Amino acid sequence: MTADEGRAADDEPHLRRAVALAAGVTPGGGDLPFGAVVVSNGKVLAESANRVGSDADPTAHAEILALRAAGRRLGRADLSGAVLYSSGEPSPMCLAACLWARIERVVHAAEVADAADFGFEDREFYRQLAPPKPERSLRVERAGLRWRAEAVAAYQRWHRGTG
Repeated sequence: MTADEGRAADDEPHLRRAVALAAGVTPGGGDLPFGAVVVSNGKVLAESANRVGSDADPTAHAEILALRAAGRRLGRADLSGAVLYSSGEPSPMCLAACLWARIERVVHAAEVADAADFGFEDREFYRQLAPPKPERSLRVERAGLRWRAEAVAAYQRWHRGTG
């Protein structure tokens, strides 16, 4: 097994949980189908689903909430060495929070374009605020296609429930 294959196997349970959190968001309540998990040394520090509608807070993205909870758990904002797993590619706001938190890498399932297909349009924010992945100092990796399909399925379930 290569190092990349080993890392992918280590990533799998955390991606599964992030996608499950996204799939668990109730359609129609204002929250969006996104989930995130913060892991350090193989241990889950925190997890969250999106709560933008529930909290009436445009910053209550799953990634932001998971980072906040991880920081509270550790008693510090520096999460150096931790990995953030997300059901969808994090927004530029979430990527900035990952940089502030010193996250080592981000692993996401669905792509920005996948989310846009369901009305979650972040492409303009990326054009204005985030350079392309190869130009970023923060490692942002898309997980395997299986996880992308699982995350898109969560978007589909949510979308059917709101229509």
